[in-house]
Amino acid sequence: MVRPISKVAPQWWDYTTLDEELLTDVARLSAEDIAGLSRPGFRVVMYDTLEDFYLAEALEYIAAWRQATDDRPAGICGPIGPTEQLPLVARLVNELELDLHAAHFWGMDEWVDQQGVPVPADHPLSFARADMELCFHRIRPGLRMPASHLHFPTGDLAAYSRTYDEIRCVVMQGGQGEVKHWAFNDPPKREGAYQDQPPSPAEYRRLAARVTDLHPMTVIQNARTSGGGQVSLVPTRAATVGPVETWKAEKVSIWQAGCHDNPFGMRLTTLMIAKRVPDASVPMSLLAEHPNVQFNFYRPGIGTVAAEMH
Repeated sequence: MVRPISKVAPQWWDYTTLDEELLTDVARLSAEDIAGLSRPGFRVVMYDTLEDFYLAEALEYIAAWRQATDDRPAGICGPIGPTEQLPLVARLVNELELDLHAAHFWGMDEWVDQQGVPVPADHPLSFARADMELCFHRIRPGLRMPASHLHFPTGDLAAYSRTYDEIRCVVMQGGQGEVKHWAFNDPPKREGAYQDQPPSPAEYRRLAARVTDLHPMTVIQNARTSGGGQVSLVPTRAATVGPVETWKAEKVSIWQAGCHDNPFGMRLTTLMIAKRVPDASVPMSLLAEHPNVQFNFYRPGIGTVAAEMH
């Protein structure tokens, strides 16, 4: 079957190239329908307040770090987007006096310039900077993990990838962007062998930590959410954790408050994962093949899919 051309970026694959019948089914889903899409290996959790939502996200850090020992270090891979959980993590560590000497943390992505060099920590959009300022610098010095236990994809990406074999990743958190990515696992370009069909799920899952080009939708979204709409501020390439590392995480936990994707997009990936319909044009849908995935929703943020003029 000939796949449609993207309505937003004709040189790329994305969710607008999916079968129209699937897209129509997605639009019909109510919040109650979404809540009922859990299955073995995929759990949908709803939160009625933002306080409960972000506290639950922060507690995943605490639960992971509590499992770290000298003999078996452990940690969590965390996102920038959302970020509201990060100050809560620091507060919980301090209040609980949680010693993090055996704990680890992975940053999941970082911007790079056109030469493939990670942006410096003083770049206004640096993810590593956000992690440090919002969380790790707020933890009392006596409780902090060693600097060597902070793993950011800003240097040797092969070495970064190997840490997932050396250290137990209890959970990989993420948000969902408008292009339906986790980290910067964006849909691929429509070129070469993938001119007429996107790569198969098995092919896409072979991607490890890497520097990648960003779908135009991702650039626009990050300008909107993080740069006041200043598109020129947003790099068009990034380093990202890949599916290879993601499948080494014991659990993947995606947090959706309705800020980084829209009502249609949140419905789309939930249905595709629940019904086991992986497609590389919707990278998040590939998590249908991971054995332990949880989608966390702020219920009022789910919204509705309907024509509404503004």
